[in-house]
This record gives sequence, C-alpha cells and structure tokens, in this order.
Amino acid sequence: MNKTEAENRIAFLSDKINYHRERYYLYDAPEISDSEFDALLYELIALEEEYPELKKPNSPSMRVGGYVADKFEKVTHEVPLKSLNDVFSFDELFSYIDKTNEALGKKAEYVVEYKIDGLSVSLEYRDGIFVRGATRGDGLVGEDITYNLRTVKSIPLELKEKIPYLCVRGEVYMPKKAFADLNKKRDENGETPFANPRNAAAGSVRQLDSRIAASRNLDIFIFNIQSSGGAPSLSSHAESLDYLKMQGFTVSPSYSKFTEKSDIQSEIERFGAERQSLEFDIDGAVLKLDSFADRETVGELPHAPKWAAAFKYPPDEKKTKLISIEVNVGRTGVITPFAVLEPVNLAGSVVSRATLHNLDNIRAKDIRAGDYVFVHKAGDIIPEVEKVSLEDRTDNCVPFEMPHVCPSCGEKVVREQGEAAYRCVNAECPAQLARSLEHYVSRDAMDIDGCGEAQIAQLISAGLVRSAADLYDLTAEQLETLERMGKKSSENLVASIEASKQRGLARLLYALGIRHVGRQTAASIAEHFETLERIKTATAEELVQVDDVGEIIAESITEFFSRPGSLHLCDRLEQAGVETKIKITRVGSSLEGLTFVITGTLSGMKRDEASKLIADNGGKVSSSVSKNTSYLLCGSDAGSKLDKAQKLGVEIIDVSRLMELIGNPGLD
Repeated sequence: MNKTEAENRIAFLSDKINYHRERYYLYDAPEISDSEFDALLYELIALEEEYPELKKPNSPSMRVGGYVADKFEKVTHEVPLKSLNDVFSFDELFSYIDKTNEALGKKAEYVVEYKIDGLSVSLEYRDGIFVRGATRGDGLVGEDITYNLRTVKSIPLELKEKIPYLCVRGEVYMPKKAFADLNKKRDENGETPFANPRNAAAGSVRQLDSRIAASRNLDIFIFNIQSSGGAPSLSSHAESLDYLKMQGFTVSPSYSKFTEKSDIQSEIERFGAERQSLEFDIDGAVLKLDSFADRETVGELPHAPKWAAAFKYPPDEKKTKLISIEVNVGRTGVITPFAVLEPVNLAGSVVSRATLHNLDNIRAKDIRAGDYVFVHKAGDIIPEVEKVSLEDRTDNCVPFEMPHVCPSCGEKVVREQGEAAYRCVNAECPAQLARSLEHYVSRDAMDIDGCGEAQIAQLISAGLVRSAADLYDLTAEQLETLERMGKKSSENLVASIEASKQRGLARLLYALGIRHVGRQTAASIAEHFETLERIKTATAEELVQVDDVGEIIAESITEFFSRPGSLHLCDRLEQAGVETKIKITRVGSSLEGLTFVITGTLSGMKRDEASKLIADNGGKVSSSVSKNTSYLLCGSDAGSKLDKAQKLGVEIIDVSRLMELIGNPGLD
C-alpha cells in the first residue's frame, strides 16, 4: 500500500469507526460486534504507525492513549466552572423555588436532571475539533488533561458542524461495573482500593500516562454550554441539550421540564428509587431554570448560580452485626479480610458479606468481630463497612489479627515493607490456582484458546491440573470426560496447548504472573537476558539495568524466583517443551550494548525493519527515551520522544548514521 492508498484507507476507517462508535455510545444501537469494531481500530492504528504523518489530532486511535506528560499545564477558564448550592430536604427545595419564582414574578419552568457523581471538566472545540480539556480545579483555574480526555470514548473528537468555537461542561465518571472490576484488581494486587467511583474517575483523569486513563473505561455526560462562537442562538437549557446531542455529545440521560413543585418532587423521588439500577453513580438531582432569559434575571453568586440548586440524597446505610472476620486468597496471593454479617437489606439487595480491604483499614476503623457496624455500598455496588457503632460494643469484641500462615496451603504469610497487603508467597497455593491459570492461558499471555474460566474450574475439580505445567500433560481422552467437552473440542484444546509452547520467552514471563511485571516489562526483560535461566538467577542490581524495570519490579522478580515453588514450576514448564529462550538471529555485533528508540517516519526504511536491523546487529530497541538510551533514531514528523531526547542530551541520528554505526556506508 502506497502513501496515497494509505491516506484513503485511513479516512475510510476513521469514518467507519466514528459511525459505529456513535451507534454504540450515542444511540445504544450497535450494528457490529466488539471484535469487528476492534479489527477496524487495530487496522487504523497499524496504518498510522506506518505513516505517522497521516495521523490527525481527531483520529479515533487517540482513544487508546500513549501520551506521557511531565506535568499538567494550568488552564484559566474563560467562563468559571462554579459549584451548586445544596439542599437536603423538599422543604428547603420548595423554599428555593418560591424565592426564585418571586424574583421572576411568575411560576417558572425548571429542568430536573441527575446529579452525576463524577469529576467536572470543560471541553473546548475550535472549528468543530476537540482541542483542549481541563479539570474544574478551583472553578477559575484547572489543569490541562486533554490527552487523557481523548481516551474517553464518548467524547466526540469532531463535531457534526464546524462551529468556530464551543466550550461545554460535563461530568467524567466511572461506570459501576468498571469501578467494581478496577477495585477487584487492586484488591488482588494488594493495592489500596478506591473509595468510590468518583475518586476512581478523578484519579484516572489525572494520570500522567494517558494509557492508564484509557484502561479505566471512563465515560462522560455533558450538561452545559459554557460559551460559544458561531453556534445557533438558543433560548433554553433543554434546547441546548438537544443541540449538544445533535453535535454528537452524550448529554444528561434524563432531563424533563416542570413548573409544579409536586411534579418536581415526584421526579426527584423517581430518580432516587431507580438510583441502584443505574449504570452510573448519582448523589442527587439538579434543578435548573430552563429559560436563559430567566437565568439572566435571577443572576449568580460569586461561587454558584442562583438559577440552580442540587438536591442531595441521604446516604443509604444500614446497621447490622458483624459476626466474624474471615479471609480469602487472591490470584497474586493477597490475603484479603472480609466481614461476615447478619443479613441486611441494603440498596435493593440482601447483604451478608462486606469487604474490609486490609488490616490497616480494619485498625483505622477499629472494626472487631461481634461489633454492630454501619454498612453501605461503595459506588452502590460493593458492600463495605463504613464505621462501628461503639455504643453497642461489648467486652467480647476482640481486635482482629491477620493469620500467620495461608489458610489454603499453610505456607508462611508475609507483609512487604511499605505495603498494606499480606501475601501467601507459595506459587502453587491451591487458592491461587484458578486465577493464576486464567491469567496463564489468557490471550496476552500463552493464548490457549478454548481454555476459559469454566474449563479451568472443571480441570481443577477433576484433579487434572494443580499448576500451569499440568496443562501440558493433558490428553484429549482425559478432556473428553469433562462436561461439554466432546472429541473435537478436546482435540482442539490439546492442539492449542501444544501451540502455546512456542509463544516465546516474553509471553511466558508475563504468563507467570509475577507482581508488577506487565507485557511491555516482560518483553524488555526477555530481550535483555534472552533466557529464562538468566532471568531466574539475575540480581536486583542486574535487573534495574533493563528499561522499564525499577527497584520495586526488580525486587518482585528476585523474590518470585527465590521461592522453591516458582523454580519447580519453571523446571516443569521447560521439561514440557515450553520455549524459554529467545532465538538469536544476529548477523553482527557492531551495536552490542547500545539501546535505541525509534520515532517518526524514517527515510527509505520502515520502523519494524529498523528494529530488526538493530537487533540483528546486537543492539536493543526500547519503547521510551531514558537516560539509558544510546541513540534516538529519528525520522520526519517526530513527536514527544524527540523533545525528551533533547532534554536528556541523547544523541539523535538518522538512518544513514545508523548504517555507519553498523558498518555500512549507505543503504542497498
């Protein structure tokens, strides 16, 4: 494909992706499967990597992140992002309505909306293109989080109309399911979970690495036009929301107009009744004057408009008895305590267990078995002990202590310095087995097709698998004895297990589930050490010489390979024929010991060709510029990597200089 063909294909793919994204997020009417959508997106990303000069700032590929900021720049809001005055009862709300109507001299029309519990942001568009997003900050000055907001899939990067200027305000939030999944992972990794979806959303949009924001599945509702230039003249709030929806924004999901106080109360009560069933968190309802002319008449206070008020719902929490504190063991060995409760109806469901997160949380709240406690749902999803009713405490309520040995395997439990989590460090602990195997067979690890959660549960239950190494001993005949495993599916699974032996050292290292070792880090380590044997015996000092490996990761790796269970597992995998070495195809050693980073469009050579050329001659290619980078191989249209290399004093070279380093005076 030449450049012209690539440009046409990129335009086609961008239009197609934007159309299907709109069908999914705006109209909730998808026309293709997730896998078909992903195929379109991955093709676009591949073309833009090959032709970076064709990538536009409003490309759908910007959703995946990849920008790393040194800090957030300050943004002064042209129109302040003010807060709202809160009311906590219908008497207070009716008093506000009466005063507002009296000031207007009429019975006004009001819009009632959800009060989304998230993080308020502004989005700016010039000529219909999204150019900047910022946090609310103190209302006057916020922080530039443009790159992170570009990863929010429901934010249009280009509007339907090329409006000269438009600034809107919205609420970034984390859906309840995404919040539950994120906290589950954090609990399993021994990390402090987020208290609620709002905190999770706020922490996500303020990540310096936009890839982290992209992984958090954030969403947004737009609820206001801050200012505009060239947009149609609008007379009311409801009209403005209709207009924003036409431009491609996901606006407040429910907005209706009322004049009677009784109707307003009924709508707010309806919101409260359906609160638990919503996919997002709300902490109240917002009442706004609909007419912009009426808003001008009543005016604003320095901190809040007088034309709006927020009705806040009381927290939904119940008091019940904590019968006992027990623990379970996660995939990474984290011992997580939980409360066994006398069943209580909370937020629409019967709750008999609640998370306690870790020992530090238990001690901070002074939670003891036998206490009466107040329980609520974090993010309306996860039952959590909020506080203890100390007046109900008796002498029989004894402080909790973490177990010294794993309740599953009996191995010693350890707590690493600076961490809240206690862990079982036995790699072959039965309680960790199912989740460890699910990780091992996953697509990004050993990619064993046909071996999902249900199959793994059956294999463990039947006693056929006690570690990942046992997978390689399975026969089709054994698999046929399992439920819903016929002859063909059993043969296919055995073939997939056999094929996984050739996935390579990097994926094997990731599949082992070593704490803090992600896919990119595993690839860097594999490339540096070349064999599993060398990685097993590497010291922490040797490991930190690898790009992407710091002291914490190095300590985690050395600790993992110091355990007998880990070494036994690796030995068995190697005996089963799993590839534990990188195949070396070097043609020279002129670049031995040198680390390269590649950026931009190279002259006369594709970037993957340059990477192979460097590796073939003993060099190493890294994905990020650091003080350990020897050279930045730079082409046209270079991005932030060039700026960072210049700041660090890294030598910048082109293809012709690379060939000189290798020993060739020019290209063939």
